Amino acid sequence: MTPAATQTAAADPNAPLPRQIPYIIGNEACERFSFYGMRNILVPFLISSMLLAYLPDQASREGAAKDLFHSFVIGVYFFPLLGGWLSDRYFGKYNTVLWFSLIYCAGHACLAMFESNATGFYTGLFLIALGSGGIKPLVVTFCGDQFDQSNKHKAKIVFDAFYWIINFGSFFASLLMPLVLRSWGPAWAFGIPGILMFIATVIFWAGRRKYVNVPPSHGTDPDSFLKVVRTALLGNGYGVGTLIAGGSVFIAVAMLALWALKFAGVALWPEAWGFVITACLALGVVIAGVGFGASAQLERARGQHPDLAIDGVRAVLRVLIVFALVTPFWSLFDQKASTWVIQGKAMMIPHELWWWPSWLVKDATQMQALNPLMVMLLIPFNNIVLYPMLTRMGFRVTALKRMGWGIAIAALSWVIAGMLQLRLDDGAQVSLAWQTLPYLLLTFGEVLVSATALEFAYSQAPMAMKGVIMAFWYLTSTFGGLWVLLTNATVRDPGVIAWITAQGWTENAFLMFFFAGFAFVAAIAFAAYARRYKVMDYYRTA
Repeated sequence: MTPAATQTAAADPNAPLPRQIPYIIGNEACERFSFYGMRNILVPFLISSMLLAYLPDQASREGAAKDLFHSFVIGVYFFPLLGGWLSDRYFGKYNTVLWFSLIYCAGHACLAMFESNATGFYTGLFLIALGSGGIKPLVVTFCGDQFDQSNKHKAKIVFDAFYWIINFGSFFASLLMPLVLRSWGPAWAFGIPGILMFIATVIFWAGRRKYVNVPPSHGTDPDSFLKVVRTALLGNGYGVGTLIAGGSVFIAVAMLALWALKFAGVALWPEAWGFVITACLALGVVIAGVGFGASAQLERARGQHPDLAIDGVRAVLRVLIVFALVTPFWSLFDQKASTWVIQGKAMMIPHELWWWPSWLVKDATQMQALNPLMVMLLIPFNNIVLYPMLTRMGFRVTALKRMGWGIAIAALSWVIAGMLQLRLDDGAQVSLAWQTLPYLLLTFGEVLVSATALEFAYSQAPMAMKGVIMAFWYLTSTFGGLWVLLTNATVRDPGVIAWITAQGWTENAFLMFFFAGFAFVAAIAFAAYARRYKVMDYYRTA
């Protein structure tokens, strides 16, 4: 069935939502509470914990905590590649989600039990990154698998509800877990999210007899994404694309080798670029080189694979460019749990204001609850008020336009955060209430980018490639974290710090305006590419 044919399949306007959807939504709500409950207290816990007590001052501990946090985030969004591959090739979505959820639960247990033991605590972070990342590309696509052409018009409602419920769980976790950490200590603050993850696993298991399970390929699909790419690069002799792909692999191996040589006393690789940075750079080079090389000679695979597979691979490769241009957004968004938390700790909590909820908000870390709260308000506002109003005014609000504007609005939020930082650096007392404005703008940008991309990414790949494309979507956050680690490592160079200081800036203020500019450039590039992008429709037939 071609994409054009699927567009003409009959749809039933009265089709009900699939009855299994509540199990998936309930699972997601509890899982997101567990994830954000531990994630949003990770930086303040690390700064004050015994794990970083060996560092000499507060600034060093803050820098190390940020690096550990973003390394963890990189892992969370790298492991979707593993989860997507295991699901598509061997176990299917349901089994893979269930088994990775058990690993996820074990990670939470480690955090609760080993708060002062570096080996145990970091093992817990690794297991959570593995478990959370492993299921991340599958739950959304598993939700999409429950729809067909007869009820796909209901999918947008469910994807929005899916994203809303994520933020429902995140809101309560962000609001309550900092208080638990302050009052009851890290064992309870990390233990409660673990209990919620166990409940999430039980809810998902309870719906097992109702799900639509699209079977995995078991590696027998002769027209899978990787097999088509391999045919394009290696079939019918070598070409320019083959040389590009091979060269990218060679460069990636060379990067890793240069990093490893430092252990033999050969300093040919930047000292500040550790394994995480090096591995991510190598992965990016391979993805870019193989993708560009395959795209350049994809027609070589036509005849050896059906047209639908060729067109599907081309669609995935085109989407990867969209994804690459979104990565700067994630470098801004994920820092709300690190850079913005540290900024908030330096602000004054305005308990004297009549409207400030002093009975509830007692810690700057709780400001992160504004993000999910605003998401829950903005999604219905956008769908009920904003988008219909823009349509009536003659503006066609496409998914790609929403994503491009989202990146630009996120950049604006960092300009405002930078202005607040300048006031702090001048010695002024700044009310924590002012952080509400950048949080509002960042959240509006998030709704336009991330909520939209869930549906967009699912719709842009054939059924056999949906796990792959969703894994690549989540990988955008890995590269967002990479830009943060790279920038921080570069800025900490003594020569760079001296230059920043000579301009009259502090490191924090410089970084905020740098990331704002980075995102503005990405928004312009995204808009230029979106004008030429042809949107596809790959929902399954009934």
